[in-house]
Amino acid sequence: MQSGAIKSLNVGMPKQVPYLKKEIMTGIHKAPVHGPLYLSRIQLDGDGQADLVHHGGADKAVCVYPYEHYPYWEREIGRELSFGAFGENLTITGLTEEEVCIGDVFSLGGATVQISQPRQPCFKLSVKYGLPDLPQRVQETGYTGYYFRVLEEGQVDPQDELILRERHSAGRTVAYANRIMHQDKDNRSGIEALLAVDALSASWQATLRKRLGGDETSTAARLNGEQ
Repeated sequence: MQSGAIKSLNVGMPKQVPYLKKEIMTGIHKAPVHGPLYLSRIQLDGDGQADLVHHGGADKAVCVYPYEHYPYWEREIGRELSFGAFGENLTITGLTEEEVCIGDVFSLGGATVQISQPRQPCFKLSVKYGLPDLPQRVQETGYTGYYFRVLEEGQVDPQDELILRERHSAGRTVAYANRIMHQDKDNRSGIEALLAVDALSASWQATLRKRLGGDETSTAARLNGEQ
């Protein structure tokens, strides 16, 4: 069975920070914990999101980021990064975007989780690092991480492994989903293939169906914080 190791289990509650001469609430600041936490259908104990429209909820209960990307971003950003650097709940090794598929099911300690969609970087990364173009750069690299929905609640420990229990039959990787959403936007057959994955999150399904109908969703608010 394919598996991944947990480098760090991270949580944090939203807090107010300065941004463009105003104050905003963000939950991007996550810190490692060293003991077990209960994972419910919507989040880990002690975790929270400020923007419940774009973050959190049943399809985005756990944010995952591969540690394999940390060295690249440390070179790009010019600083050492701590666990939880991208606002992720799980910093992991062994399960990158190219290696896992939408709909794959994993055991995570006492819980069972399923990949629902790639993570879509937002302007809160700019807030954290003072780099306005960072969300766009994360999106373009495909080093986005991804989200889990929770199929079965349970206790999660930093020492647990992510163990693949079921590979989704469609075989559409997170990297493939990123390419269709962000680069190959006019690939109708690719969009239809992604929509055929029953485990794809409701928000991604809605965005892709709008695109098929000729209505492209603006990314300005997500990437730049524009209203």
